[in-house]
Amino acid sequence: MFHTKSLPRSKDTSVVVVVLETTEVYIVIGLSTRRDTQVIYVDPTTGSLRYVGKHGEDVFDSEAAALNYITDGSRILSKSTTYAKAALGYAVLGSYTMLLVATQLSATVPNLPGGGCIYTVAESQWIKIPLQNPQARGNGELKNIRELADLDIDGKYYFCETRDVTRPFPSRMTLREPDEEFVWNGWLSKPFKDIGLPGHCVILLQGFAECRNFGGTGQQGGSVALIARRSRLHPGTRYLARGLNACSGTGNEVECEQLVWAPLKGGQHIPFSSYIWRRGTIPIWWGADLKNAVSVEAEIYVADDPYNGSLQYYQRLSRRYGNKSSGVNAARQKKSGMVPIVCVNLLRYGEGKTETVLVDHFKESLQYMKSTGKLGNTWIQLINYDWHATVKLKGQQQTVEGLWRHLKAPTMAIGFSEGNYYDAKQQLKECKGSIICNDDINGGFCMESIQNGVIRFNCADSLDRTNAASYFGALQVFVEQCSRLSISLDIDAMFGLSTSRYSEYNGQSARSLPPGWEERFDSVTGKSFYIDHNTRTTTWEHPCQEAPQKPWKRFDMTFDQFKGSTMLAPVNHLAELFLLAGDIHATLYTGSKAMHSEILNIFKEETGKFSKFSAVQNVRITVQRRYHNFLNDSSRQKQLEMFLGLRLYKHLPSIPMFPLKVLSRPSGCMLKPVPSIIPMADGGSSLLSFKKKDIIWVCQQGADYVELFIYLGEPCQVCQLLLTVSHGAEDSSFPETVDVRLGSSIDALKLVVEGACIPQCLNGTNLLIPLTGRIDPEDLAVTGKSARPDVQESTYLPLLYDFEELEGELNFLNRVVALSFHPSATSRKPITLGEIEVLGVSLPWSDILTNSRRSPELMELLHKKLSSVHCDLGSKSSANSFLPGNDAHSSVRSSCTKSLPSVQSGGSGNFVDFLTGDFDISKSNITDNMSFGNEEEEQTTFLDDGFDVNPFAPALEVPVAKVNNQVEESGCTHLYLKFFESLSGNNKGKGLNFEQMMKLEIKRLHLDLSAAERDRALLSIGVIPATVDPNRSIDYSYLLKLSSFADNLALLGHAVLEDRLNASIGLEKVNDQTIDFWNVSENDESCYGGACEVRALSSLQASATSENQSVFVECSQCERAVCKACCAGKGAFLLLNTYRDLKLYGGSQGGGYSALADCFVCKSCCSEMIKHALYVDYVRVLHSLRRKDRTEKAALNAVNQVCRFESSRISDLSQSIQSGQRQLKHILDGEESLAEFPYASFLHTVQTDDDSEPPLSLLAPLGNGDNKSYWKAPQDNTSMEFSIVLGGLSDVAGVAVIVSSCGYSTSDCPIVEIWASNKIQREDRTFIGKWDVQDIISSSPQLFGPEKSSSLSEAPRHIKFQFSNPIRCRIISIKMTLPLIGSRSTKFTEEFDLLSLDDSSFYESKPTNPQNSFIHAKRIVVFGNSLRKDMSPDTSMGIMRMKSYLDRSPPLGRFRIPVEAERLTDNDLVLEQYLLPNTPAIAGFRLDFFSVIRPCVTHSPSSSELDMREFSLAHMEDRFVNPAILYMQVTVVKESGKLVVEEYRLPEVKANTPLYFDFPDLQQDARCVIFRLLGDVTAFVDDISELDGLNLRNLPLASGLSLSNKIKLYYYADTYEMGKIGSLSAV
Repeated sequence: MFHTKSLPRSKDTSVVVVVLETTEVYIVIGLSTRRDTQVIYVDPTTGSLRYVGKHGEDVFDSEAAALNYITDGSRILSKSTTYAKAALGYAVLGSYTMLLVATQLSATVPNLPGGGCIYTVAESQWIKIPLQNPQARGNGELKNIRELADLDIDGKYYFCETRDVTRPFPSRMTLREPDEEFVWNGWLSKPFKDIGLPGHCVILLQGFAECRNFGGTGQQGGSVALIARRSRLHPGTRYLARGLNACSGTGNEVECEQLVWAPLKGGQHIPFSSYIWRRGTIPIWWGADLKNAVSVEAEIYVADDPYNGSLQYYQRLSRRYGNKSSGVNAARQKKSGMVPIVCVNLLRYGEGKTETVLVDHFKESLQYMKSTGKLGNTWIQLINYDWHATVKLKGQQQTVEGLWRHLKAPTMAIGFSEGNYYDAKQQLKECKGSIICNDDINGGFCMESIQNGVIRFNCADSLDRTNAASYFGALQVFVEQCSRLSISLDIDAMFGLSTSRYSEYNGQSARSLPPGWEERFDSVTGKSFYIDHNTRTTTWEHPCQEAPQKPWKRFDMTFDQFKGSTMLAPVNHLAELFLLAGDIHATLYTGSKAMHSEILNIFKEETGKFSKFSAVQNVRITVQRRYHNFLNDSSRQKQLEMFLGLRLYKHLPSIPMFPLKVLSRPSGCMLKPVPSIIPMADGGSSLLSFKKKDIIWVCQQGADYVELFIYLGEPCQVCQLLLTVSHGAEDSSFPETVDVRLGSSIDALKLVVEGACIPQCLNGTNLLIPLTGRIDPEDLAVTGKSARPDVQESTYLPLLYDFEELEGELNFLNRVVALSFHPSATSRKPITLGEIEVLGVSLPWSDILTNSRRSPELMELLHKKLSSVHCDLGSKSSANSFLPGNDAHSSVRSSCTKSLPSVQSGGSGNFVDFLTGDFDISKSNITDNMSFGNEEEEQTTFLDDGFDVNPFAPALEVPVAKVNNQVEESGCTHLYLKFFESLSGNNKGKGLNFEQMMKLEIKRLHLDLSAAERDRALLSIGVIPATVDPNRSIDYSYLLKLSSFADNLALLGHAVLEDRLNASIGLEKVNDQTIDFWNVSENDESCYGGACEVRALSSLQASATSENQSVFVECSQCERAVCKACCAGKGAFLLLNTYRDLKLYGGSQGGGYSALADCFVCKSCCSEMIKHALYVDYVRVLHSLRRKDRTEKAALNAVNQVCRFESSRISDLSQSIQSGQRQLKHILDGEESLAEFPYASFLHTVQTDDDSEPPLSLLAPLGNGDNKSYWKAPQDNTSMEFSIVLGGLSDVAGVAVIVSSCGYSTSDCPIVEIWASNKIQREDRTFIGKWDVQDIISSSPQLFGPEKSSSLSEAPRHIKFQFSNPIRCRIISIKMTLPLIGSRSTKFTEEFDLLSLDDSSFYESKPTNPQNSFIHAKRIVVFGNSLRKDMSPDTSMGIMRMKSYLDRSPPLGRFRIPVEAERLTDNDLVLEQYLLPNTPAIAGFRLDFFSVIRPCVTHSPSSSELDMREFSLAHMEDRFVNPAILYMQVTVVKESGKLVVEEYRLPEVKANTPLYFDFPDLQQDARCVIFRLLGDVTAFVDDISELDGLNLRNLPLASGLSLSNKIKLYYYADTYEMGKIGSLSAV
């Protein structure tokens, strides 16, 4: 083994997965490249990973310390421990998560030149982690997840921890910048990247990587590695992934690299060389159908348009293999700047051969590409060489000789890369050639030559023939590589037949020299040189070295000559590598090993002995392949797609992309003690702990309600409340309803849910209650009827979209959650509670405020969102105002859009009101004839903006909160009504057709009007909003068809965008056409005329103007020229062609399709159904973008309430944050900061002056905001109190106030009082002390007056209030009071006992405020030491005592009431149950919950959704912004005809969970009970993964919502009295 110098490795990477007895899971990872160890916590509810990066909490010095922390020093607490070598991926999959780890690794390439080891995964394991998330999952999803876990990984994937191996060696890029084409776990590694630990999940490649050591003729030897990277652009199995696909990738595409290097030379450098070639199926659209498992031959077909995407394929190769350093070896290129791509085609070619059709099309494809003139500097040559026919006709040896003759010229022209590795960068200065250095390498590489171009081999499957031919081609290069590295493989040299001048000395050692010669070493390069004292000359070459040999000489040899003149041991080593690689590629593609491999052993003497055995083996493999391909290909295809994160909306439709976080733990707490039947030391915090998830908290007897105040660990937008049902023997003790209030402080709580129903159910059941923000009562008064359980229309189903969507307030600063639990009216037991969890979405506060690397990026994003001129949603083409005379839309935009003032540095003139977070826009900024600048907008690419929607501009306006309703009414509302009148005239909307109604909705969404604002506007002119609802305007059968088309388009849109993203890998950005995905308009449009041959719309122009001549395209159906106005959107083409049934694999006989190609359809070739489907999908997209825009505005609002955003400081932000952290260290003096936002916040609202920094800036980390800015109170406030809830229970040592830049004067020095507490009751506070700032600063004159310029590294001006003893608390209250003029303050000496003082110790007087004085501060810092999160009082004994108070007597049983008849109506949403006479009084009903899901995909994607994933502050999905809520309305019809109506807001639980709902009163004399399912029923669907084809859902409604066999009525009776017979009817 030849060792090279690598990066320091003190340890191997270690992964330990610990499962505690509480079922909590920790992932402990210690990387070989880091000295510390990280602990990642898996949230047991949502599965999201949590990592803070705090030493002692999730960062430790050793693995042992980390494990000791997790288990509290006792391994008994560990339920199971899994040891692994690397983390390969992680995925949250609904009700459980899957962690993929490598338990055994094989160092298959131990030492790369320059350091680094390639590991092959020898054994792997999927670790399944159950979650207590009740979100429904379909059976199809669960089946697909099981199939994913069955994916064969062992031996077929590899990685390198320290080097980028996704590119040819040596890579110019670092490990964290891989080539996406070859990264197979990109989706699975994303959770690690999201928490800031990208290196803790390796970059996984599929394929083969191994090396062998070999010897030369002398003592010089070398190493050869074969590295094969499989492309992920066309993943799949043999009969499902052939030829091109929509990503312009070919099936079974592999990049192969042959790396040869020699050991260290002179202890200074390592010479190496690298040769690259490709293998794959023919790059045209073709396929093969296998009719059955015993078919002898598969039927080959070629698509009608087989070359669509071929050009992009070769362009990708040219960009990858074009020599970037042309100066290194430009002389060897065929033509200056040309990139040769040589295709060696090994298919059968001849009359009667099935593969002949592919050969002919291959030739034609090259001619077609040359005819396009788009190949640029790419030079393509095709070599046809019928491998099987040649072997059959001439034998194996002559077949190899013929291949060498074909390969000689292209191989010599393309060459291979050569270079040296130097372990010191100083040595590179003397090198001539291209230098490669990056942060992953110690030292660098000097490239003497770089390969230019590539040879590509193919047969039908890119398997057996391809592997054999590529071996013999690489063999010639291997011998030449060795020769260039001075490793001779010549047998003549081995036997002493040398051609050197001093041949008589060849038999001596390698260091022997002839008489008169001396060896010395060059001091700069370390290379050896030789001095001939006989002739007084020097030379770099050893005098006994062979004379220079002819390069590539073995290409001219016959097979026997090659075999006779070459050392066969290295040749057979290389053959062994190719045999192993061939088996790997064949297994991945076909499920069986490679065939026809005996030819690779042709240089072995015993080859002939096994020829007959090989023939039998080939037959066996053939049969095995056909069987596996026929039965298993579709399942294996699905496995690969899920592993890559592709088509997840089909395979795992309900899996969220961004899981919610549980914000009530670990640092959440109860602000007020929860009443209990036994006093508990923790005050109820056990209810928030997952460690005590089985807790039964028994409240006080007879309580009318129980109120809880929960402080969240981080500010967030609260989305869900998760309750764990917990009770004794009788389930009625659990609360019946709950009210929820939210707010950023305890005095700003708002009611968001009132009377949410909590059904009775089994112990441990998880109930999920969806939450919205507060909904304006005015909005409730005018809209939202379809989402509320009162007046309902039984026949109305908003299948197209939610016309009456209600919008709740979004607030990412929610910090306090107040819950009011109400008991059952019939229960006589004390209320019992179980675990409570609050789920939501938080902003990346740590990145924004403290991450010096990420913060500038996020602030730059904020700057773009705030300062960019917001244009219309779908602005460029959604309005279709591209006619010169059609400026209606432009006038709408300019008249409704607010101008954007510049962001100023301070004062009240800021764009953003930092007190409220609202956007300050004066009325004067809005006029009817405002100049809006250039209306022409740049057309962007399909990839970047192909769906043509601006993610942050749903309203033609800057982000503006609802502050000035008059502006809204006089502006956009007026324009909406004006547009409505232009459509309807005097008919009040009654004459509008479907298309006009859709245009009206598009206009409404462009104007940023909510549904409630629209309805108010319509009602103001006497129009009933329902008359313009598109859902009601068409008949039922057409509604179902149209909805189906729109649903199909949603899936097709996601498929094409996903493929386009993958297809763009490795290619330059291409310019897109001006016609977008929908090409719909809110205004009437007309044909351009001129060259348009369709004339689908009436033309108002005689000819096209020069301005729009470029928008004429060809219709893919009728092949006529069509203008933009007469062209349907790109979505129409997808609907007409069904886009290959959403599969990744390629052609069909209907034609090929490239995701990068633009295909269009004219409106004449589209049915009305397709055009209407485009309208529906477009409106759905606008609805979604409105939700996202509301989310972004709320996020911006939250950021602006924490720190002032200044675009001028972005460039200095990184340095400012680092300086702030250094300043804080000076202040803390070894202590810990305990009250930094976002982990700490104010308990009460802090009054703030208008031109002040926001109050939360007092707690923001240093380094944020302007150095001169500060917070100040209103001038009329002479006393301010700050109640700060710390980030956790802490030992507080003191408080520091950072002085404002204005400094103190004699009139504004406050008196400071401090209290400590753990709960919100004022009477429970502990008084700490009182300080007079004026006395303190009398000895510190630097605190007076404005701040002078000081170094950022110095501690800022501050005052410390040090406590005499640390106090353990969670809440610190600080009161600042301006004293009376001339009043005296209490002075303290060092010996004074502060803790002996109380409130009565001081003189109280109402101070008067001196003129122009106010309370102010820059920061408040609380310092001390935080405690471990789980260091709460031991409550186990108290909990056990509480359980003893539960009634253990047998409860009454529920027994089913027989039903005489049932009837289902209204799509099974209404169930009528008719009862028998003398039926017992009805106590309630049982509902077995529905088996449905809410899919992620409801519309086509827009480019802004991609921007949201990468560049959004708030990763919040639509279904959390607008949760779907179901209601059950129950009507009891009495014998007397009296009706009793009850409504129940249904929580979400797992499918088929029994829920019991008790009526408030027993229902006597009931004749009929009617159940009606209401609410957002159209938002739920059946499991998409179980549906065939392109169906998004079963229409009209999900079958899983049917009330059939779901509901049973019951009454209560004594179980013993009923006996065994009665037990048969138990419910």
